[in-house]
Amino acid sequence: MNGADGASGADGAPAISRSVSLWRDRRFTRFWAGNSVSQFGDRITELALPLIAVGALNASANQVAWLTALIWTPNLLAILLGAWVDQQPRKRRLMILADLLRAGVLLSLPAAYALGAVTLLHLYAVAVLAGAAGVLFNTSYPPFFVRLVPRASYVDANSKLSTSRSASYVVGPAIGGALVQALTAPVAIVVDALTFLASAVLIGRIPDDEPPPATRGKDAPSLARRAGEGLRFVVRHPVLRASLGCAATVNFFTFVAGSGLLVLFASRSLGLSAGTIGLALGVGATGALLGAVCAPAISRRLGVGRSIVAGAVLFPAPIAIAAAADGPVWLRAGALAGAEFLSGFGVMLFDINLNSLQASVIPDGMRSRVAGAYSTINYGIRPVGAVVGGLLATLVGLRPTLLVAAVGGALSVLWLLPSPIPGIRSLAPDTAARAVGEAEGESRPVAG
Repeated sequence: MNGADGASGADGAPAISRSVSLWRDRRFTRFWAGNSVSQFGDRITELALPLIAVGALNASANQVAWLTALIWTPNLLAILLGAWVDQQPRKRRLMILADLLRAGVLLSLPAAYALGAVTLLHLYAVAVLAGAAGVLFNTSYPPFFVRLVPRASYVDANSKLSTSRSASYVVGPAIGGALVQALTAPVAIVVDALTFLASAVLIGRIPDDEPPPATRGKDAPSLARRAGEGLRFVVRHPVLRASLGCAATVNFFTFVAGSGLLVLFASRSLGLSAGTIGLALGVGATGALLGAVCAPAISRRLGVGRSIVAGAVLFPAPIAIAAAADGPVWLRAGALAGAEFLSGFGVMLFDINLNSLQASVIPDGMRSRVAGAYSTINYGIRPVGAVVGGLLATLVGLRPTLLVAAVGGALSVLWLLPSPIPGIRSLAPDTAARAVGEAEGESRPVAG
C-alpha cells in the first residue's frame, strides 16, 4: 500500500504520506525517543549487573552465566503471555506497565546495595523479573506498532529503531563503563531505571486510539487454546513458518559461536590483547549501524524478500573470516573487526526487513499470540546453542566450533529459498498475497 494515495494503515490507522518523513510524526518520534533512551540504558545494565555479581558478591563464572541465562528464561512462557496480551484492550498501557516494572525492579538493586543486603538470589530475581517485563513489552509491541506506523513505512520505521539500537551498542558500553567507574555499578543501574521511566512517560504521551479486542462470551477459548492458535498460525503460514525456521536456525548457530567463545578465541588462539579485542569489536559494531541506515535503500533495490535472504547468509557467514584469521597482529585484529562489521550489517538487513514483512502478514487479532509463539521458539533456542557451543569447543576446539557456526548459520537460508519470501518485492498487500498464493494457494488465516 502506498501511503501517498491517502489510504489507511494496517489497522485503520491514518497513513502518513510517503513523502512525509516519520521524523515529522510526533507519535512516532515519541516512541522512537523512548525506545532509544531505554536501549542506551540497557547497555549500562548489561555491564553493571555482572560487575555487581563479580565485585560485590565474588560470583563464579558459572554463576555469572546463570545470571545471563535467567534473563532469557521468561521467553519460554512468551507463547502464553502473548495469548493473554491479545485479549487485553490497551496494549500501550501494558508497554508502560512493563517499563515501570523494569524501572522498579532495577531500583531495588541500589537500594539493597546501600543497605548492604544485596545477594546473588536478589540478582537472579532481578534478571527473571526484568526479563519477564521485557517479554510483556515485546508481546504488546506488534499490535501497537502497526497502529503507529503506516504499512508503507514499516521498513523505514524499523530502520530508524534499529539504527538507535545499533548506535547504543557502538557507544553504550563506553558510556556504561565510564558511569560504572565514576559512580560504581549499583548507582549506574539507577541511570538505566531512569531511562525506563523516561520511556514510560514518552509512550504515555502518545494518543491512545486502540480499539478493544473482540469480546468473547462464556465459551471463549482458554489461554492454552489461544496460545495453540498462535503457534498453529505460525506453522501453517508459509511466510511465518519459513522465517521462524530460518531465524531459529541462524540464532542457534550464532549462539554456538557466542560472543564469549569469540572473545576467548580472539584472546587465546589469535593472541590479541584485551584492548585490541575491544577496539576490533567496537569498529565491527559500526557495521550494524551502517546496515540499519542502509536497509531501506537496499530493500527498495533488491526487494524485501531478497534482502532477507541476503541478510540470512551475511549475518552468520563472516564468523568464518575470524575463524580463519592468521598472520601478523594487524591482520588478525582486522579479520575480527571485518567479521563483526559484515555480521552486524547482515543482521540489520535480515531483522529490519523480516520484522517489517511479519508485521504486514499477521492479522490484527493474532499479533501478540504470534509474537509470543515466535519468541518462545526463536529465543528459547539461543541458550541451547550456547550450551552446544561450549560442548563443541571442549571436544573439537574453538576454531572448528566457529567454522561449524558459520556454515550451519549460513545454511539457514535453505528455509527461505522454497518459500514465498524471495519473491516478495514490497510490502504492498497484493504483492505479498500474490507471492503466498503462488506458493501454497490461498492463505487461510486462523480466526483471531
